[in-house]
Amino acid sequence: MRVENRKARFDYEIKDRIEAGVQLTGPEVKAAKLGQVEFGSAHAKIGPSKFRGQHEVWLAGMQIFPYKHADNANYDSMRTRKLLLHQKEILGLQTKMKSGGLTLIPTAIYTKSGLVKIELGLARGKRKYEKREVIKERESRRAGEWK
Repeated sequence: MRVENRKARFDYEIKDRIEAGVQLTGPEVKAAKLGQVEFGSAHAKIGPSKFRGQHEVWLAGMQIFPYKHADNANYDSMRTRKLLLHQKEILGLQTKMKSGGLTLIPTAIYTKSGLVKIELGLARGKRKYEKREVIKERESRRAGEWK
C-alpha cells in the first residue's frame, strides 16, 4: 500500500528524496498499512537528542486515523512521531536545509518488507505565480485532450 501526498507536489518544488522508518504503535501500523493516513500540513523537524551531539527527526502534523479493531482509549492521532535515520543522514539533511532554505515534507508512506516507511522530500515552497503556471499548463493539456 502506498499513499501519496499530492498536495506536496503542488505546494513545493521537491529537490531531493530520502527514505526513513517511522516509530509507530501496533494499531498505528495496521492503520498505516490500510492507507488510513492524512498528510495535511505535515512536516519534519530536526532537533537535539537527549544524547550529547546527536540529533533526532520528528514528524508533526500527520494524522493516522484510529484502527477500528483496536482499543483507542487515549489515542492521539496527531501526535508527533519519531523518524528513524542515521546520524550522517540527519546531519546531511540539516546542512542542506540551512544552506538552501529548504524544509522536509513527507511525500509518501508505504510498506517495504513489512515495515512502514516514509519518503521525505527536501523541498522549497512554490510562490503563488509558480502555482498559477502549473494550473495553466494542466488546463491547457486537458483542453488539448478534449479536442
